[in-house]
Amino acid sequence: MSVLDAMAAAGHEQVVLVSDARTGLRAIIAIHSTALGPALGGVRFWHYDSEEAALRDALRLSEAMTLKAAAAGLDQGGGKVVVMLDPDRPRDEATLRALGRAIDELGGRYIAAEDVGATEQDMNWIALETPWVTGVSVADGGSGDPSPTTAVGVLAGIRAVLREVHDDPSPAGRHVAVQGTGHVGANVVRLLVDAGAEVSVADLRPDGPAALHAELGVAVLGSDDILFAECDVLSPCALGAVFTPETIPRLRCRAIAGAANNQLGTIDDGDALAARGIAYAPDFVVSAGGIINIAGEFGGYDAERQRERTRGIEQTVGRVFALARERGISPARAAEALARERVAALAPLANRWRPGDRTAWTQGRGLERLRGT
Repeated sequence: MSVLDAMAAAGHEQVVLVSDARTGLRAIIAIHSTALGPALGGVRFWHYDSEEAALRDALRLSEAMTLKAAAAGLDQGGGKVVVMLDPDRPRDEATLRALGRAIDELGGRYIAAEDVGATEQDMNWIALETPWVTGVSVADGGSGDPSPTTAVGVLAGIRAVLREVHDDPSPAGRHVAVQGTGHVGANVVRLLVDAGAEVSVADLRPDGPAALHAELGVAVLGSDDILFAECDVLSPCALGAVFTPETIPRLRCRAIAGAANNQLGTIDDGDALAARGIAYAPDFVVSAGGIINIAGEFGGYDAERQRERTRGIEQTVGRVFALARERGISPARAAEALARERVAALAPLANRWRPGDRTAWTQGRGLERLRGT
């Protein structure tokens, strides 16, 4: 499939290929939709086997960001940057500034944030070249690392699925298996332990689970075992495509709520989970805490206000389950319907937000200090 055919298939507005010979930067900027506002989405650093794989990831992830923002009730669209890592060429300030210049040329149609492999320092370097970036350090006018707020949203999703399955949202005494102990997963584990849950963890890298076991006494399972652990809730907080025709028959959980993007192989896998009676909280709803957090930079950032808004994910997941019952469809399809219908309803009002107004966007964010101006 050609790039244009792939864009048309999911309704993407724009794809930009970025190459910088001096730094070795190779990246793809995908803008799926600006119907609700500027496309907001993370910068992901990953080693891809091919440019086609990188493009496929950028297109899928940017579309998911549109759905995530729409379902969360935000006035943002969806975008994503994937940076093709070269293991022989470590990234540095020059690489990130080259990416910042490419983002700046879009004039605010895309606003960058942190994603897998990215750091707060990366965002600071990008911000040296463009104001169209979120997640820079708090000291420099941003919201900082979004992962703690993303974890708050995952806990809200877990409460929603527990209410669906047990008619009681409390995690106390429930067994939750957390796959992935990175920034988000580790914070989810801490919140669950504080809430009285029995927690098991696993990760491809053993250091994270070992540290959480030492800190909190949680059980550590093998990375190949966690997905099929007997538990009340399975919380995937690593990479996606974990629920497929091969894995779904082997699941022993009552419900699923996690932060990983694109957890389903296809939307049909959401139907298969429903057929098995597993309450699935769609990933782009549960993981919206990060985008809710950084969207707070649009009107003057307040951390507690954004955490409170993120806790509303519990009610959003509840609406998804109610819509699924009403229409006789799986929660996966109900969540997509909820998001796409909001985009369609507000699309006639598109372009209320005018890209290019740099003064309005940067005012009060302190980026002048970051740039030394």
